[in-house]
Amino acid sequence: MRRTIPVFLTAILLLAACGGSDDSGSSDDTTGSANSSDTEAESTDGDGTEPPATFEDVGPPPTNPDKPTVELPSEPPDELEVTVLIPGEGPAAEAGDTVIVDYLGVRSSDGAEFDNSYDRFEPFPVVLGAGSVIQGWDQGLVDAQTGARIQLDIPSDLAYGEESRSDIIGENEALTFIIDVRAVIPQADPADEPTEAGVPASEGATEVTSVDLIEGEGAELKEGDTAVFQLVLFRGDNLVALDSTWATEAIQLPMSEGSFPGLVEGMPGMKVGGRRAITIPPESGFPDGEPTIGLPADTDVIIVIDLIGLY
Repeated sequence: MRRTIPVFLTAILLLAACGGSDDSGSSDDTTGSANSSDTEAESTDGDGTEPPATFEDVGPPPTNPDKPTVELPSEPPDELEVTVLIPGEGPAAEAGDTVIVDYLGVRSSDGAEFDNSYDRFEPFPVVLGAGSVIQGWDQGLVDAQTGARIQLDIPSDLAYGEESRSDIIGENEALTFIIDVRAVIPQADPADEPTEAGVPASEGATEVTSVDLIEGEGAELKEGDTAVFQLVLFRGDNLVALDSTWATEAIQLPMSEGSFPGLVEGMPGMKVGGRRAITIPPESGFPDGEPTIGLPADTDVIIVIDLIGLY
């Protein structure tokens, strides 16, 4: 879902994994930590190994309070019906734009659920007009706005037609979706890609610093938000561009502990539409460098961010 250049995405995922492993006991807090001292003696088997987890140990999976309920149409639709349940704001989505959504899908005839993104806590990006989703989505999400909740009642010929997909989605099955539009991301124009870092070269930086090159006019990025952005990565000491995401899909990165530390520190406060140069010392970015793109160890980087959306 969150595609970008392999090197940079790998770095983000590795740093997120390291950040998430700092507190090995944090994932057990929901299991009743107040009783941990009572059960400490029973926490290992006779050979000293940890016993296998049980449902009682880990508890049920978390539920998402944003997950909606569905009011079914009076009868399965024979044409696409688009109902805006909650209006959004901002630019309307067009073909080529990326719409980031949460969704719940049910069978129109009886409401049997077959899929949703809410329980995965991971919104789903859709490039409109690319043919990567059913026609009912490609057509029904045109003109969608950020913050909108939309119901799509989709006839079978704009869903899966005569193809049976599962026990729930049979042949000629009409489908109903509730969709929350988290962000509408305009199609990137390669001509807008920055070719210069916009700030002086940097060697031996000891902290993350940032300079706004273009002031945005949209929503302000805060801690806890997920940023959607394009970037160009420059080597700090000689300002040579080493990597870019402008030829691929934008990055989605949560502004939270465990994500890429230099960006999480340097991006909050940006506004959508803005461009910011963030100078990052090695310990907050690439302490061992990245030979595949020509970045030596112990080298500052300057990352120029174009913030194109948030949710």
